[in-house]
Amino acid sequence: MFVIPIFIEAGITGFESPAAEYVELGISIDELIIKHPNATFIGIASGQSMQEVGIFDGDLLVIDRAEDVSTGDVIVASYNGSFVCKIIDKSQRLLISASKDYKSVYISNDDDFKLEGVVTASIRLHRNKAEVNRCLPS
Repeated sequence: MFVIPIFIEAGITGFESPAAEYVELGISIDELIIKHPNATFIGIASGQSMQEVGIFDGDLLVIDRAEDVSTGDVIVASYNGSFVCKIIDKSQRLLISASKDYKSVYISNDDDFKLEGVVTASIRLHRNKAEVNRCLPS
């Protein structure tokens, strides 16, 4: 994999950085973002409640079941029959949205709750990919 080590600026000047050099890494993008391949799966984000942490509708989420979960982690869980992506507060048993427009949810003992894993990366595709679209419900 080749990496172009330039920092993208908000403005476009029309000139390529003279310091830009191509560097070859001896790893793949999979190796960069997946620590535990046998415990990792990909989800597709839906909704706007996590935009403040950089997760947008349609983003791919890399979810690692082998990571230890800490308060403040972005997690995916099964909650009362639905998959949710939220920030977890373990001590207060809360699922917290990144947006202030959504209330936190308390996880009671009566809830059907199962932690699926920690979101370790999110990927935004800037073009539609047929491979991803095939995974979406029709």
